[in-house]
Amino acid sequence: MLKRTPRSGFQFLGTGRETVAEHSLRCAVIGFVLARMSGELATDRVVYMCLFHDLVEARTGDLNYVNKRYVKADEEAAVSDMTSGLPFGDEIRRLTEEFNERSTPEAEAAHDADQIEMILQLKELGDLGNRYARDWIASAVKRLRTDDGRRLARSILNTDFSAWWFKEKDDEWWVNGGRVEPSER
Repeated sequence: MLKRTPRSGFQFLGTGRETVAEHSLRCAVIGFVLARMSGELATDRVVYMCLFHDLVEARTGDLNYVNKRYVKADEEAAVSDMTSGLPFGDEIRRLTEEFNERSTPEAEAAHDADQIEMILQLKELGDLGNRYARDWIASAVKRLRTDDGRRLARSILNTDFSAWWFKEKDDEWWVNGGRVEPSER
């Protein structure tokens, strides 16, 4: 279901799209990075919280910030229904509660990973011309709670979204499409 559930906030932004599953995967990778940056966090717990933090949306759908002003989802019931009968269901429920309560340093890092994933999406959309992305980024940056999260966000915001793969435009690889000429072997 999460693979088919769209993140609904993009309808207000006017561009972009992403599923909850795509968001959760990238959030987990970012959570791993933040846990390793800190050197003090239980990396597995951060990653698990990132993977499961939006699991309820398989039942509730994705409620964006505007929706949440008017609609209250019973997330506790959704998580309970989804995990009852699983031998590890209690663990998933505890991780979800820990994330929502932000009661540990690991939960704070997972929360930041959730926001940084959105910042990455918004940075890309802004670099591609969405003039509203900047305002959304400012709000997401204000929600960051850790020094590592703020440092990672600054790095993202100071880097062109395509720099990771297109940083050396004059490189011979780009000129000949990755082919090595026989004379260069």
